[in-house]
Amino acid sequence: MPTLSVGKTKPETGVTLIEMVVVVGIISLIVGIAFPAVTSGIDSLRLNAATNSVVSFVNSGLNRAERRQQVVEITISKSENALSMRSTEPGFFRRLTIPDGVSIMHVLPELPDNPDAPRVFMLYPGGAPPRFGVQLMNRRNVERIVRVDPITGVPRVELP
Repeated sequence: MPTLSVGKTKPETGVTLIEMVVVVGIISLIVGIAFPAVTSGIDSLRLNAATNSVVSFVNSGLNRAERRQQVVEITISKSENALSMRSTEPGFFRRLTIPDGVSIMHVLPELPDNPDAPRVFMLYPGGAPPRFGVQLMNRRNVERIVRVDPITGVPRVELP
């Protein structure tokens, strides 16, 4: 049978309150430094995704006009923060809603009398595409412009 010697106590293990406060302080400092960089990165990703979506949307309208020989109408609405597409095919309708954190700032060329009015652009088969563009901006005021080149008919992304 084991015997305990007198005067020896079991060592206490654990974490003191001061150690815990120091660890929590270090973690909060790291989070405070990293959080703005992470949110900035997320905003940039959203802007890039929205820009690519607008390019793809306009490109699909141009392809539909050429390949299916249909007139395509693209409507850009700043107030709804969305683009919509209709064609002469019955029942054809597509809508692209710009994600949260990114907004349509301008539809180019701007109308001097009512710049916030929805704009309609027609794409005709065999015709030159109209010169138009969409200026997008995220929460950190980073901008991108998706502009259709009337010579090549290809939408491209520009930095303002």
